[in-house]
Amino acid sequence: MNRILKLGLVLLIFLFGTRINVSAQELNELAIIPLPKTIVKAKGYFLLNQKTVVAASKTLNSDANIFVGMLNDVYGLKLNVYDEATKINFIRVKLNPSLKSDAYSHTVNPYSVEIIGGQNGVFYGLQTLIQIVKSDTAGQIKIPCVKITDEPRFGWRGMHLDVSRHFFSKEFIKKYLDYLATYKMNTFHWHLTDDQGWRIEIKKYPKLTQIGGWRKGTLIGHSSSDKYASDSIAYGGFYSQDDIREIVAYASARHITIVPEIEMPGHAMAAISAYPYLSCTGKQIDVEQTWGVFEDVFCTKDTVFDFMKNVLSEVMELFPGTYIHVGGDECPKVKWKECPACQARMKELGLKNEFELQSFFIQRVEKFLNTHNKKLIGWDEILQGGLSSSASIMSWQGEEGGIAAAKQGNYVVMTPGSHCYFDHYQGDPTNEPLAIGGYTTVEKVYSYEPIPKVLSANQQKFILGAQGNLWTEYISSSKQVEYMIFPRLCALSEVVWSPKEVKNYSDFRRRLLKHFELFDKKGINYAKSIFEINKNVIADTVNYKLSLELKQEFPVGDIYYWIDDEKGFVSKPIKYLNPIPVLNNCCIYAESRDYNQVVRNSVAQKFFITKSSGASIKLTNPPSDKYNYKSPQTLVDGVSGSIPWNGKEWLGFVDTPLEAMIDLGKVSEISNVVIHTLKAEASWIYLPKIVKVEVSENGIHFVKFGEFNESEINEMGRMISVKNNLTKARYVKVYVEGLGLIEKGKAGEGHNAWLFVSEIGIQ
Repeated sequence: MNRILKLGLVLLIFLFGTRINVSAQELNELAIIPLPKTIVKAKGYFLLNQKTVVAASKTLNSDANIFVGMLNDVYGLKLNVYDEATKINFIRVKLNPSLKSDAYSHTVNPYSVEIIGGQNGVFYGLQTLIQIVKSDTAGQIKIPCVKITDEPRFGWRGMHLDVSRHFFSKEFIKKYLDYLATYKMNTFHWHLTDDQGWRIEIKKYPKLTQIGGWRKGTLIGHSSSDKYASDSIAYGGFYSQDDIREIVAYASARHITIVPEIEMPGHAMAAISAYPYLSCTGKQIDVEQTWGVFEDVFCTKDTVFDFMKNVLSEVMELFPGTYIHVGGDECPKVKWKECPACQARMKELGLKNEFELQSFFIQRVEKFLNTHNKKLIGWDEILQGGLSSSASIMSWQGEEGGIAAAKQGNYVVMTPGSHCYFDHYQGDPTNEPLAIGGYTTVEKVYSYEPIPKVLSANQQKFILGAQGNLWTEYISSSKQVEYMIFPRLCALSEVVWSPKEVKNYSDFRRRLLKHFELFDKKGINYAKSIFEINKNVIADTVNYKLSLELKQEFPVGDIYYWIDDEKGFVSKPIKYLNPIPVLNNCCIYAESRDYNQVVRNSVAQKFFITKSSGASIKLTNPPSDKYNYKSPQTLVDGVSGSIPWNGKEWLGFVDTPLEAMIDLGKVSEISNVVIHTLKAEASWIYLPKIVKVEVSENGIHFVKFGEFNESEINEMGRMISVKNNLTKARYVKVYVEGLGLIEKGKAGEGHNAWLFVSEIGIQ
C-alpha cells in the first residue's frame, strides 16, 4: 500500500471510526461486497474439511443451515450443525442482544471461526463468511484469518420485482430472495397487481386471478414504436395463498421482509376487467396487453372501498411485515372528472380538485390499514393533494418528492429513476437486450447518495434507505431478470450498507471480478457491460472538431478500429492509440482483441456530420438533472439518439423549453436545420408543440429562419426539418417548446410532458 493511501486510511479512521487495515491486494482477495465497516487482516487460514462443525443454538439453527447449504452448493462441502462446538475446527455463531439488530463481528483464527451478532447480524455475518471462503489450487477450502466488525448504514435495503407485466415462478422468486440475502438486502418489494395482470389469489374475489390474471396477448417490440402489434398469445399466472405463505416463510428465514404492492387507484385495469363495477363507467374491459398509463382507474364510490378493505384484509393476513404498498402513481383523472359519483364525492368533502380526491382515496385506505397495525407506503404521487403524517413514500420521480416528504416529517425510501431503475440499459444498447430505455451503468448506481445534501441533520433521519426497482415490461424470463440486476444489485448493496467514507468505485470493480467467478459457478446470467469498449464522443467546441475516444474498464488486450465512410470506403483495422478524428458521415467499428488476437468485444458508432458538429453551443435553460449527459455538447456531437432511447444520447427537458445558441465559427451558407426529437408517449415523452429557428451573421441582429406549430410537427414526426432558402449565417438560435400539460386520456395526463432532443444538425 503506498504512503498516500495509508495516510488516507488513517484519516478515515480518525474522522469516522472506520478501519480497513488491509492492503489493496488483500482487500481485493477478500472481495467482500458490501464492504464491511472495519477489516483487520491477520496471518494464516482456517481450513475447512468434513470434520468442521458449525455450532449454533436452536434459535440460530436456521441461519446456520442456510450457510451450510450455500457452502455445499458452491464447494461441495457438507458440514454438520450441532448445539455445541468441538475444542478446535469449528465455526460458532452466537447472539448478543446488546448489539444492534443487524450488526455482527467476525473473528477467524487458524483453529476456529466465531461470529457474534444481533438478531439479524449472525445471518449477515455468515453471508460475509461465505464470500471469503476460498478454494486453492491444492483443493483446500480455507478462510483467511481476519477480524471484522460491521453494521449497515441504512435500515431499508430494498429490491423490487414487477410480476404483473411478466410472471415469474415461485421457484424463481425464492432464487431472487437468495440473491438479495447474499448482498444483505432486507426488503423485497413485490409488485403484484397492475393493468397487465393480477397475480395474488384473493379468496373473496376469485375472478381477480381467473380473469384479471390473464391477458389475450402481449406487445411486440417497443412501446415507442409508431405501430402497435400484439402477439395474440394468452399470457398469465398467479400465486396461490399457499404459494405466498411459502415464499414469505422463505424470505423470513433469510431475514427479508416482503412488502406487497396492491396498485390503487390507477394501474387497475386487471382488477376492473374482473369486476367492472370497480370503475367509474362499469363497462367491461380487457386486461391490458401493452405498456403505459391508462385512464380506467378505481372509482371513489363506497363499493370500491369495500372491495379494497376485503382485498387488503386477505393481503395483511398473508404478509406479516409492517408496510403495505398501495402504489398511487400515474393515476389519470379523466374518468373521475366525468364521473357523477366522483364529482359528488368531491362536492361532499369540499375538495378543490381531483388531486385532493386521490389524497382522500389514499388516506381512507391508510386509516383502514392503521386499524390493523399496518403502515401505508406509496410512490411519491401520493404527496399530491396532501399526505398524512404517518404515511411513507418512495421517491421515484427524482429526489424532489423525497425531499419534500422528509421536510414535513414523513419517512422516505429513495429510489430515483436516474440511479435505481434496473430496467434501464446498462451498456451499449446495440449489445443489450431490448429495454424500456434510459442508461444506468454500474458506476452510476454505485455513485448514488441516498441522503440529499439539502436536508438538515434532523430531516435526514427520515430517509430510511434506498431501493432498486425492476419493472418487467421488456423482461420476460428469469435469465433476463438476472441480467438486469447483476451486477447493479452488488453496487446498490454497497450504497445502502457500507460506510459512505470507504466507498471507492475502482476498488469495488476489482472486488466485483471475484463475484463474477461466483456467478459463473452458480450459472447466473449476469451482464458483462463493464467489459465493453466504452465509446466517448468528444465535441471540441473550441476548435470545432469531433473525435471518438475508446476505453476499457478492464483491458483484455488491444483495441482495433476501422472506418466505413459514406463513400463506401472501408479502412483496414488499425490499433487504437488516440482519439479518432471524425471528419464526415461514417460508422466507426471497434473490437478488443486479447493477446492471442481473439475478439472479446465489439462496438460501432455512427456519425451524421453537419456544419453544427463540434460547434460551440450554449443553452439558456439546463436540461433536467435526470437526462443531462454531457450537456450541451450532446446536441452537436454528430450522434442521433437511438430508438429505444437511452439516457446517454438524449437531453431531457420538462419544465423549461430548449433554447440553444449555436456558433458555427464563421459565416456559412445554410438551408436546413434538423432537430432530432423523441416520441415515446408511454414514458410521457411527447413531440414538441413549437419550434422556432432564427439566424444571424453577427450574433446581434437575428431574422426568422422558420417556425412550426404542433400540428405541423406531428405530421413530420421525430425529425423536425426547418428548411429555408440558402441563407448566410454564423449564429443559429433554436427554440423548442415542449407539449406542456398532457391532455386527458394520454399517458401522464395532468403532468408536464417531457421533451427529448438528441441532435441539432445544420446543413
